[in-house]
Amino acid sequence: MDLGISGLNALVLGGSQGLGFACAKALSEEGVRVAINGRDPERGAEAARALGGSAVFIAGDVSDPASRERIVRDARAALGPISILVTNAGGPPPGPLDTHEHETWLKALETNMLSAIHLTRLVLPDMLEAGFGRVVNVTSFTVREPYPNMGLATGVRAGLTGAMSALAREVADKGITVNNLLPGLMDTGALRRVYAAQARQQGITEDEAKTRMAASVPMRRLGLAEDFGPACAFLCSRHAGYITAQNLTVDGGLVRSLL
Repeated sequence: MDLGISGLNALVLGGSQGLGFACAKALSEEGVRVAINGRDPERGAEAARALGGSAVFIAGDVSDPASRERIVRDARAALGPISILVTNAGGPPPGPLDTHEHETWLKALETNMLSAIHLTRLVLPDMLEAGFGRVVNVTSFTVREPYPNMGLATGVRAGLTGAMSALAREVADKGITVNNLLPGLMDTGALRRVYAAQARQQGITEDEAKTRMAASVPMRRLGLAEDFGPACAFLCSRHAGYITAQNLTVDGGLVRSLL
């Protein structure tokens, strides 16, 4: 199915690895010109080469406001106006809520909530001028159903969900959609930190913790990046033009909520 977005320009934050790279790959395969961002120039350059075509890498730390502004400037300079924005950043550390210091909360808010809001504000003028735009925020299934030792991540991402829900309705008549993509237990570096923490707390091996996690998913496996990227590309497509302010969960049936 032709998604109708070939030739458009996308900025994918945290796009040099993991779920962000999966999104960038799926978009690139649809003919979208992609700028990926990350903090590691060597890894980023390798990821851009793997994407091929006109893909470019832009180094920068999304937790820093000045860096965010430069990332958008560089993306525009390399590609032109931005029609698609995928926000994504490494999650805050796992652990019981009372173990996180105030500074840890502030860093998580800046990295996982305020950065996405700021970057969206920066690219909105391009979308408004074109009368078309797609914003997809990679959050977490814990926004729908809290998970042990993930209170910090749940808190800041729930805040982002609320802000983006309001924005979605403010720009709904402008040809711009704003949605969130909620990964479940995906076999990425971020999840490895979670089951490593569980292993330490429960006195088991990391392999045992990983196996228990997989067994908790109705599909009896952890998710893969390949399960995630196509969902992102669809939300960015013209076929998804009447879908906005939604939370699409990619989790193998893990979340038990009805809605």
